[in-house]
Amino acid sequence: MKKLEKVTPQSENFARWYTDVIQNGDLMAYGATKGSIIFKPLSFGIWDNIRLNLDRKFKAVGVQNVNLPLLIPESLLQKEKDHLQGFNPELATVTEVGGKKLSEKYYIRPTSETLFGDFFKNEINSYNDLPLIYNQWVNVLRWEKTTNPFLRTREFLWQEGHTIHSSETEAKILTTKMLEIYKNFVSDYLAIPVMDGQKTEHEKFSGADFTFTIEAMMKDGKALQAGTSHYLGQNFTKPFNISFKNRENKQEFAYGTSWGVSTRLLGALIMTHGDDRGIIIPPKIAPVQVDIIELFANKDERVHKVASQIKEELLSHNIEVKLDDSDKGAGFKAANSEIHGTPLRIEVGPRDLNENQVLLVRRDTLEKVYAPIENIAITVESLLTAIQNNLYESAKQRLFNNIVEVSNYDEFKSQIEKGHWVLAAFEGNGEDEAKIKEETGASTRCIPFELPIKVNNDVCFYTHKKSKKYVIFAKAY
Repeated sequence: MKKLEKVTPQSENFARWYTDVIQNGDLMAYGATKGSIIFKPLSFGIWDNIRLNLDRKFKAVGVQNVNLPLLIPESLLQKEKDHLQGFNPELATVTEVGGKKLSEKYYIRPTSETLFGDFFKNEINSYNDLPLIYNQWVNVLRWEKTTNPFLRTREFLWQEGHTIHSSETEAKILTTKMLEIYKNFVSDYLAIPVMDGQKTEHEKFSGADFTFTIEAMMKDGKALQAGTSHYLGQNFTKPFNISFKNRENKQEFAYGTSWGVSTRLLGALIMTHGDDRGIIIPPKIAPVQVDIIELFANKDERVHKVASQIKEELLSHNIEVKLDDSDKGAGFKAANSEIHGTPLRIEVGPRDLNENQVLLVRRDTLEKVYAPIENIAITVESLLTAIQNNLYESAKQRLFNNIVEVSNYDEFKSQIEKGHWVLAAFEGNGEDEAKIKEETGASTRCIPFELPIKVNNDVCFYTHKKSKKYVIFAKAY
């Protein structure tokens, strides 16, 4: 029997709490390569549900899945200089095979814009061949100096969408549409509210004209970039000669986009909803939505019979269930369910069966509800919906309660130190952003599409210039 170790309280040390709950909750193990992790069944089950549900939403807007090679020839990556410069410190290089030096270096993909660029140039001839809206679910490698499970690992899983279009307008519309899909998905399925907006010039994706982002607030106040959508314009189509005959029969370069989310969404989920007992998985994305626990089954044969019947009934209502019919102690079973973040558990014991009922315990509030065995599926469905909604509303309240406005740099530093997000008028440049980050640890997260709070000041807190631009700053993962 695996012993459940003590979890460090969030208030004591949030970083240690995070490590404790992901290891106790059987989410991951460290890989043989430093900075890599092994996704255990629970974490991969969550990712699988993200993939299946998000993929369905992609296909509804015309996305088609493909799969491109892992290796990128150096000559290909050199074609887009800004892109190469942005990833250069993290590139892993293959230089020899079987002890023999290769004539050209190959890079393990950190992202696939260049691969798609090379592929797209041979796929189109005229505007009738466009748009091409492709996506792949793959692993990528970035040799990060500092790693943190799920949040920043050297190898991680993601989806990366790449598209080309016959017009700038069409490409920009898709860039916006994909961000909306991400925002709605993360809100509806992961129960994580986000701020959507545009990255500053300093923080945008290397090689993009502009980058849209969704930013989530973790329980420690830090921001986490949960998804991005980039308008690439002709920055990749020109170097790769991706051109087509337009309606006037003239040759024109196509317009590109790229967009993606990764397994850092697992980190976002854990740090948005988890508590001192472990993780809490929103029902809509949970691989196991209900744990059924048998109590004293060895003393009363009704227990196993009823527990099995409940399991079958819930499965018939498409509710994901796990039955614990082991002879482990009741306390261990309950704690095991909680540390794994199962949204709801049902305890089946002789005393409650005498009343023709079972005990249901919500993972989010730990509230206990006695419910009749008859029509148990209806009760469970209602509670799962309530849990999903409560997780979202709690996180939403926390987000909006922790965004503050400042009017000067001293206020800024004070609020950042308290773990708040700061919304402020800002007219600074990239050098200013770098200086602010060096001095406070806070970076620009986005220029929000809609202001989350009412603002009263239109003077930049840093440059003291008048500004119509409001930016969210925060410390971030």
